[in-house]
Amino acid sequence: MEAEKVLKETVRSKKELKNEMRLEFDAVSENEAFARVAVAAFVTPLNPTMEEISDIKTAISEAVTNAIIHGYDTESGYVEGERKVYIHCLVLHDVLHVEVIDEGKGIENIEQAMEPLFTTKPEMDRSGMGFAFMEAFMDDLEVISEPGMGTTVLMKKKLGTSSWIQCEE
Repeated sequence: MEAEKVLKETVRSKKELKNEMRLEFDAVSENEAFARVAVAAFVTPLNPTMEEISDIKTAISEAVTNAIIHGYDTESGYVEGERKVYIHCLVLHDVLHVEVIDEGKGIENIEQAMEPLFTTKPEMDRSGMGFAFMEAFMDDLEVISEPGMGTTVLMKKKLGTSSWIQCEE
């Protein structure tokens, strides 16, 4: 998978992997809370602020909800037990790297999907703010998707007080 390759290259180039976690769970809305709490617990050894924890939980919630609602919508014919969401987290220095992956229907137009207020589910009262919230609460966001191949959301969050710019160098 392309996103997995991106993360492995990052790890190889930095050689400073502090911790790594992988989750796999059924794509049902009850698991959204589990995902946000699991990722928040994963970063606690870095002593994040309450604001950082809140930001991470919000971004994870949005990414997982998008995977469940949009990646595996009921019209696509996915069988309940076959719908999975995968989360891969790793910490390099003081930056949290997160991948949220579904193997659903993918996104036809990523640029349009990332526009605030755009939704493919207006009948479900979806606000169309998922990607906007992820972008606002995390320091970096990338979406990789192809119709019929699923979607990977890559996010980064700098934890602590040192500069994000300094971390990227």
